[in-house]
Amino acid sequence: MGVVKVKFSSSVIQIYILVKISLSVGQFINLYHLSPPTLSARSLSEMLDSSNLVTFNGLANSSSYDTFLLDEERGRLLVGAEDHIFSFDLVNINRDFKQIAWPATPSKRDECKWAGKDYGKECSNFIRVLQPYNQTHLYICGTRSLPPHLCLSGNGSHYTDNIFRLGSLFENGRGKSPYDPKMLSASLLIDGELYSGTSADFMGRDFAIFRTLGDHHPIRTEQHDSRWLNDPRFINVHLIPESDNPEDDKLFLFFKENAMDGENTGKATIARIGQLCKNDMGGHRSLVNKWTTFLKARLMCSVPGVNGIDTHFDELQDVFLMSAKDPKNPVIYAVFTTSSNIFKGSAVCMYNMADIRRVFLGPYAHRDGPNYQWVPFQGRVPYPRPGTCPSKTFGGFDSTKDLPDDVITFARGHPAMYNPVHPIGGRPIMVRTDVDYQFSQLVVDRVEAEDGQYDVMFIGTDMGTVLKVVTIPRESWHDLEEVVLEEMTVFREPTAITAMELSTKQQQLYLGSSLGVSQMSLHRCEVYGKACAECCLARDPYCAWDGTECSRYFPTAKRRTRRQDIRNGDPLSQCSDLQHHDADGLGGRVEDRSVFGVENSSMFLECSPKSQRALIYWQLQKPNDDRKHEIKLDDRVLRTDQGLLIRSLTQSDTGVYHCQAVEHGFIQPLLRLNLQVIPAQKLGDILPGLPGAGGGVGQSAKHRVWYRDFLSLLDHPDLNSVEEFCDRVWKKDRKPKKAKTPNGQHGRQHAAKWRRIQENKKGRNRRTHELQRPPRSV
Repeated sequence: MGVVKVKFSSSVIQIYILVKISLSVGQFINLYHLSPPTLSARSLSEMLDSSNLVTFNGLANSSSYDTFLLDEERGRLLVGAEDHIFSFDLVNINRDFKQIAWPATPSKRDECKWAGKDYGKECSNFIRVLQPYNQTHLYICGTRSLPPHLCLSGNGSHYTDNIFRLGSLFENGRGKSPYDPKMLSASLLIDGELYSGTSADFMGRDFAIFRTLGDHHPIRTEQHDSRWLNDPRFINVHLIPESDNPEDDKLFLFFKENAMDGENTGKATIARIGQLCKNDMGGHRSLVNKWTTFLKARLMCSVPGVNGIDTHFDELQDVFLMSAKDPKNPVIYAVFTTSSNIFKGSAVCMYNMADIRRVFLGPYAHRDGPNYQWVPFQGRVPYPRPGTCPSKTFGGFDSTKDLPDDVITFARGHPAMYNPVHPIGGRPIMVRTDVDYQFSQLVVDRVEAEDGQYDVMFIGTDMGTVLKVVTIPRESWHDLEEVVLEEMTVFREPTAITAMELSTKQQQLYLGSSLGVSQMSLHRCEVYGKACAECCLARDPYCAWDGTECSRYFPTAKRRTRRQDIRNGDPLSQCSDLQHHDADGLGGRVEDRSVFGVENSSMFLECSPKSQRALIYWQLQKPNDDRKHEIKLDDRVLRTDQGLLIRSLTQSDTGVYHCQAVEHGFIQPLLRLNLQVIPAQKLGDILPGLPGAGGGVGQSAKHRVWYRDFLSLLDHPDLNSVEEFCDRVWKKDRKPKKAKTPNGQHGRQHAAKWRRIQENKKGRNRRTHELQRPPRSV
C-alpha cells in the first residue's frame, strides 16, 4: 500500500510513491467521560459479508414468522407462520429446513372476506399456538379465518428427528387461539394443560384467561367484568414456583389493558402482571369453573421527573425471565414503549420476585368514598387470604372448591392490588428517545467474564435492527450502567422484529418478522479491531484479547493470559504494550496520509473508528506551529460519522489534521492527514493546454470535470493509473513541439486520455465498497 506525495514545479508534476506503514492503535491517555454518540446500525451487507448473519427470506405465499419454539435437545427451531409450520436447523437455518403447509380452505377464506375481513392479510391460517405436547408431538393452533378455528391435538403433528408431518386429529380452537391474527395472545402448555390469554369470540370482545385440555373442566376468568380484564392484550405467560411444594406453583401472566374506570392514572393503557394458582379448580357455589385465585397488579416502568411528574412507559411489548440458581426467584426483564403519539420512547425495566410477591401480599384495591375512587381496602380480609393456593403449606385446604364463601366473594370483587410493582432501582435500566425506532422484543444471556457475570441484552426494534447491550454495575448491583456494544441490521427491509429466541448451546440468536427468519452469532469479536486496547475498550463479555487478536472468551483457568476488563474498560491496566508509553497519548506511531485539494473545492477527510461507541475528535496543526487547535465546526466545516467535510477549501485549511477517537475516558489517535491546498491558478499554469488554464473564461464545465478527475486520482491512488498519468505528462514534456492541431482535435485527444483513466478507476471502484466519497465540485 502506498501514499501519493505530490511536489509541484513550474512545468511538471513529480510523483513519489512512499511506503505506508500500517500500525496498530496508538497510546491511550485518561481523559474525561463523554456521552457516546448515537450508533449507526451495521448494514445488512456488512453483517452478511462478515459471515455473522444467516437469513431465511421466507416463502412467496407466507408471512408473519411470529411464533417460535426452541428445541435445544433436537437442535431445531420450530416456527409458526402464515399457512405454514417450519422446522429449522439451529446451526444454520438455511440448511435442511422442513416445512408443513396448513392453509385455510378457499371456502373459509371467501367466508372471511364476506365477513368484512381483509382477504390478503386476515383470511389465512396464522399459527398462534406452538407448544410441545410430548416427546414426539406438538400442539398447534391457528386462526383458520373463521370459527371454528382448529388445533392439532396431541396425536396430530408428528415431530421427531426424521419425521415432520401434519396429522389428522383436530379439535376446536376456541379459548386457545384468537380468531384475528392482529390480536395479541399468550399460551403455555404444562402437564397436558394449556393456559392461554386470548379472545374467545370472533368479534374480539370476550377476552379471558383460559385453562383447557387435560382431565379437568375448562376454567376461565370472570366474563364481562372490567375489574378483572379490560380489553387486555396478552404478552407472555410463565410458571414460577412459589415454594418447594408443587401445589403452590403459580402462573404469572404479563399483559396490557385499558385502565379501570376511576383508576387515577391518567393513562389509557397500563401494563399488568397477573397471577393464578396452577391447581385452581374454581369455586363450589360462586365462581364455578372460574378462577378463584386470580389477582393483578400494575407493572410500573417510569423515569422520575421534576415536581413528581414521571415519564411513564406503559405499552408492554415483551418479557424475558432470566433463570437464577433459585428457580423461585428469576429476574424479570420487560420492554416498554410510550403510548403517546407526541413523545416516542422505549425503556427496559428489571423486576425481582420479592417485590412482586410483596405487592400481591399488600392491600387490595377497593372503590369507596364520595367519588367512588380506588383506595386501599382497610376492612377485614377473609381467611385464607384470597390469592393463596390451596395446599398444606398455606392454610391446609385441599381444593379451591373447599374455600369458604366469604373468600370466594371477596376474590370476585377484589381482583386488583392497590400498590404497583416498581422496577429494581426505581427506574429503567435503559431508555431510548429521539430515535427512529422503538423496542419490540428482548432476550438476555448471562455471560461469565473475567471479573464476574454480566447480563447481555439483545433488543429487537420495529425497524429490523438489534441492539446488543451489556449492563454493568456501578456502585452496587442495583445501580447499573448500560453500554450499547453494537446495533445491527438483520432484515433486508425495515420491519418489526416480532419473535426472538436465544440458544446458549449454539451461541446463536434467532429472530422472526413478517419477512422471514434471521440467525446471528452472539459474539462478533473480530469487529472490535486488531489491537489489545480496542478489544479492551469494547467491554464485550464475550470477547477478550488473547495476545494476537480479539477472540471469544472462555472462562477456564488454563487461559490466564487473556485480557479483559468489563467493569472499567481500562486498556492501560490490561495491555502491556500501553503501560510504558508517555502520558500525552499521541507520541505513538500513527498512520500518516497526505491528501490534496484544490482551492474553493470541497474536501472530505475520512476517518472512522472501529468501535461504534467512540466519538471522533478533530484537531488541526498549522504549518510551522507545534500547537494543535480544536477545529471549529460551522456551515463550512461539518463533522459526520465517517469524517470531516470541508465544503469550500481555503489556504488557511492547509495543515496536519489529527483524527482521534474518544471512548470511555480514553483518547486514541487514529490518523494524521497532511492536507495541502493547491491554488486553482497555479494548477492551471503547470498543466498547459487545458481548457481554462490561466483563468478567465476557463471556468467551463469541461474544466470542472477535469479537476474532479484529478482529485479523484490523487485521493484514490492506483499504481497503474499513476504510472500512466506520469508517463503521459513526461512524454509530453520531452516531445518536440508539433504544429498546432486542427481546432477541436486536441480537446478530443485529451478527453479520450482521461476517459481511459476514468474507466480504469470506475472498474476498481465497482470492486471496492468500503469508502463511498461524496462528489467534489470546484
